[in-house]
Amino acid sequence: MAHSGTVEITGDDVERGGEILTPAALEFVAGLHTAFAARRDELLAARAVRREHAARTGTLDFPPQTREVREAQWSVAPAPEALRDRRVEITGPTERKMAINALNSGARVWLADLEDANTPHWANVVSGQVNLYDAVRGEIAFTSPEGKSYALDPAVRPATIVVRPRGWHLDEKHVLIGGRRAVGALVDFGLHFFHNARAALDRGAGPYYYLPKLESHLEARLWNDVFTHAQAELGIEHGTIRATVLIETIPAAFEMEEILHELREHASGLNAGRWDYLFSLIKYFRDAGPGFVLPDRDSVTMTAPFMRAYTELLVKTCHRRGAFAMGGMAAFIPDRRDPGVTARALAKVREDKGREAGDGFDGSWVAHPDLVPVCREVFDGVLGERPNQLDRQRPEVAVAAEDLLDLASAPGSATAAGLRAAVDVGLRYLSSWLGGNGAAAIHNLMEDAATAEISRSQVWQWVRNGVVLDTGDTVIPDLVRAVLAEVRADLADLPRLAEAAELFEEVALAEDYPDFLTVPAYERI
Repeated sequence: MAHSGTVEITGDDVERGGEILTPAALEFVAGLHTAFAARRDELLAARAVRREHAARTGTLDFPPQTREVREAQWSVAPAPEALRDRRVEITGPTERKMAINALNSGARVWLADLEDANTPHWANVVSGQVNLYDAVRGEIAFTSPEGKSYALDPAVRPATIVVRPRGWHLDEKHVLIGGRRAVGALVDFGLHFFHNARAALDRGAGPYYYLPKLESHLEARLWNDVFTHAQAELGIEHGTIRATVLIETIPAAFEMEEILHELREHASGLNAGRWDYLFSLIKYFRDAGPGFVLPDRDSVTMTAPFMRAYTELLVKTCHRRGAFAMGGMAAFIPDRRDPGVTARALAKVREDKGREAGDGFDGSWVAHPDLVPVCREVFDGVLGERPNQLDRQRPEVAVAAEDLLDLASAPGSATAAGLRAAVDVGLRYLSSWLGGNGAAAIHNLMEDAATAEISRSQVWQWVRNGVVLDTGDTVIPDLVRAVLAEVRADLADLPRLAEAAELFEEVALAEDYPDFLTVPAYERI
């Protein structure tokens, strides 16, 4: 155990961890925590109050008290050169080999994920920071146990690094400040900013971040104040940080303008975080009645009317304010051993990215290096030599509150196959997560925590609403447990299967719905 002032590190030693967990860096993190943890706590409490009101009334709306912000003329700060062209972004965890592959992929941006594609095992938290430290300085290399070497390719422009810290709701149990767990987001951001802000600036980029899971403009204001504090503390010019906010919760969809406004001196854009958005819709209206019950996950695509409303509003909002609109994750991944799977994945990604480029998005996400050329080709076809589509203003788009909440228009139905798929994917993902891997390839899809969240939330909602499947069976806890037992038998070789099944049952059938499955899961690692 190491101590630094009021900071106590309870995690085991991690290779090169001493280079990251220096007394000065921990003091910086402690300063952020002391200044902002109480406000974070208040904002999390406010989430619950707002959610209960929405469930009771069955609706949300654009806040009347911020109408002036929506109607006023203003724009976000102009983008730095390193972020002007974001036509392809590759996402993934900060594991060393994957980091090198992402930097070499030809993507314009690498979303270095300390959140949903990462598990907060202490070794991952610290080694991710070590890998980012080396990556920023162009010094990252790796030799596999089999002797294969990985290094940065001098012939490729390395992807610009944009780091995604954990969401506001997560704590870090291995860092105690004044005896209480540190705010996970502030640990991730603070360690990265302290060590790498100047190094990134020296190389023509800067400290850039993706902000996940925000639910209100007040949560964006908190991040803005964190940025202001951090820059002042290290003597870095105000406005140097740039943040892209994931619009991946339904309440945030009603505050896109306000979120950009709060962060306007630090904002770079918004991203359509589609899978978490679906999870949020189910979670937010899980007990608001049958009008909010979604069919099988596979039948809810980006062409569903309420998903179209969400993405079109995002593009219009961003471009009106001079911010970039970033498309969402295409989860399909190729299989180098199976040409048929690869062909289907490439076709799905081409279709998805073509729709986004046509809608005015400035770029989009992929989860695998082999998909970078496809995404780039699609956006090249629309952008040509232009770095982005900020000039596409979309004045014809008019989205009302009811359009965002029109879940009843989703095609498809609830099926026994869909229930089984939810349990299967949930178990496979939780097995991977508990074992330390937060980005799992499941059935030729790259899945992160949002997948398991959708799966267990949908099961919870179907039970609560007595949904009748195509077989005539009503979804009750005993049916879910029977399916769970069948799937467990099929997946008998999965590591940590008993724990995964116990956890899935807990978060899918609990009387009181747990807001995030990663919170109870974290206590098991």
